[in-house]
Amino acid sequence: MSRYAFIAAVALFLSGCVAQREKPAPVEEAKPTPEQPQTPPPTTVPVVPTIPTQPGPITPQPEQPAPRVRHYDWNGAAQPLVGKMLQADGVTAGSVLMVDSVNNRTNGSLNTAEATTALVNALQGNNKFTLVSAQQLAVAKQQLGLSPQDSLGSRNKAMGLARTVGAQYVLYSNATGNVNTPTLSMQLMMVQSGEILWSGKGAVAQQ
Repeated sequence: MSRYAFIAAVALFLSGCVAQREKPAPVEEAKPTPEQPQTPPPTTVPVVPTIPTQPGPITPQPEQPAPRVRHYDWNGAAQPLVGKMLQADGVTAGSVLMVDSVNNRTNGSLNTAEATTALVNALQGNNKFTLVSAQQLAVAKQQLGLSPQDSLGSRNKAMGLARTVGAQYVLYSNATGNVNTPTLSMQLMMVQSGEILWSGKGAVAQQ
């Protein structure tokens, strides 16, 4: 081999090596980056300032009217009726009389205890009857299982109570009619026979 041919071969070899070195490296394709889940921004709630409320004036409620209490002139009705009863025939002087509680037969509510008290007061000091005392009546009602204020409500029951206290006569009374203008009705009866010896009635005025 000639000297020039050797040099040319070496040069060719070196140029191949240089070309191999200068060959660009293959470019890798960029892999797509997976999308990260995006966190929504925090929601802010607007703060509304509270305004303190002033209590308003309290409106007073109108007072309910109290139920009307009726007052009656029982004494004014009882006195003349008792006077007529004491003049009735067929009554043995000195006999025992039981005054039964007045029964309410009106169309409303009324205090019959006041009416009973008026009858008893009208009979105080009379010269014909001896009255059964309130204590005797209370004991007799207790024996019969009744309360002291219990109104018997019927003539037969009044007769039974009169026999228990040893009375010969019983005064049975009712308040009847309209509650605004009641009528006091009275009957004097013999306990032994149930016979009505006298009856009367009178208007009761309101006070």
